[in-house]
Amino acid sequence: MAIGSGLGAQLSIGAESSYGTYAAPSKHLEFTKESLVLKKTTAQSAGIASNRLLPLAGRRVVTQREANGSVDMEVTNKGMGLLLNCLMGGGGTPQQQASSTAYLQTHTLADTAGKSLVIQKGVPLTTGVVTDKTFLGCKVTSAEFSCEQGGMLTASFEVDSKDCDETQTLVVASYPAMSPFHFGQMAVKAGTYASETALDGIRKVSIKFERPQAVDRFYAGQAGLKKEPLSNDQVKITGSIDMDYVATTLDDLHTSDGGTSLVWEFLGPIIASTYVETFRIKLPVIKIDEAPPTVEGFEVVKPTISFTGLFDGTNQPSIEYMSTDTTL
Repeated sequence: MAIGSGLGAQLSIGAESSYGTYAAPSKHLEFTKESLVLKKTTAQSAGIASNRLLPLAGRRVVTQREANGSVDMEVTNKGMGLLLNCLMGGGGTPQQQASSTAYLQTHTLADTAGKSLVIQKGVPLTTGVVTDKTFLGCKVTSAEFSCEQGGMLTASFEVDSKDCDETQTLVVASYPAMSPFHFGQMAVKAGTYASETALDGIRKVSIKFERPQAVDRFYAGQAGLKKEPLSNDQVKITGSIDMDYVATTLDDLHTSDGGTSLVWEFLGPIIASTYVETFRIKLPVIKIDEAPPTVEGFEVVKPTISFTGLFDGTNQPSIEYMSTDTTL
């Protein structure tokens, strides 16, 4: 019997073979909060009938069903591959490094057609009974990664879902030993692509990927459920950097509207040989939108740099993830 509060909750995910088709979740995630909920569209018949003062309950119908919400978590050294793959769309297959136990996943920006998840959550009643809510056809529509001075690397994934099924059996969650990436492992680099150098004075970084999709594909003959969302706009990559004003590197780029490659990485303990636990976001070119170094008193000047990630014409943005995971 579970604890009758959020302490007894669980969240598990698995890849779907086809959109909206149940597959037993195989990855069990540690999370900090979630907001996945069923959304239904109803219509009420309201024909005039003599002396009827209220609509008939039996004449209310559910015309559409869908679900959406978000999942917030710390980024850990295991188990992130499926979410990263559904966010970025391309690559991601773990590649063994030499003959070691280290496997590198390189998730490159591509269309996410055919990339969907089952997300199953267990929600405890106060009695300790854990109720099942299984979300089918889950598409990642955005994700924001953030790390500030003294904190953990965190991620928030926004999800659109085809339906919520409450008839499945809740899988038994098991959690491998894992650890989070954190500020003490963080570095930020900028410069020429593949030759970036470290920036000093960085206090906080946030980067957001948005994957606009047509999530309203409700058609006749689909029993009130949507078909798989399709990309319907260009990807949006934005971010911000909080820093002490130790150099004018980014400020000068704001003035000139020049571009620079940006690498944001976390390097953890050695897995084997020279291979270390890694989480790395690579943006081949960014443009600085705002970089206002203003003096607001006696304190050190602390500008917040906002930027947009763009395409350099050759190299795609990517997320690299080095772990001991042999599969997504």
